[in-house]
Amino acid sequence: MKQLLVLLFGFVLALPLATTTLAQEAPAKTKPAKEARWDGTVIRSSPDQATLIVRKRGSTAEMTVQYDSSTRWVSQEHGSKKVNGIDESQVKDNDRVICKGTLSKDGIFHATLISKRLSAER
Repeated sequence: MKQLLVLLFGFVLALPLATTTLAQEAPAKTKPAKEARWDGTVIRSSPDQATLIVRKRGSTAEMTVQYDSSTRWVSQEHGSKKVNGIDESQVKDNDRVICKGTLSKDGIFHATLISKRLSAER
């Protein structure tokens, strides 16, 4: 009986210690960044800084959109399912674009996709 009590007491002391140790070793779970979307007209482009300034449609709000070598560039007509691959040099000032990516805490939008919108008459 005495051995059983000692064993039980030891288990009660060891369990919280083991739980704390295991919890510290578990990798911290990071929340995946939520995908952001910005739709508007390119006001200024800066290939040297790899940025576009895009004014939101129907608003005066502007967003700095950064891109890099991993950004996918496409063009698409309104209502069409056909998507064409393009390169960054084909997006100019006054083009309508839809940007998808992540928005950082400092307000910089990092684009994973930039879609140049084409009008039906082009």
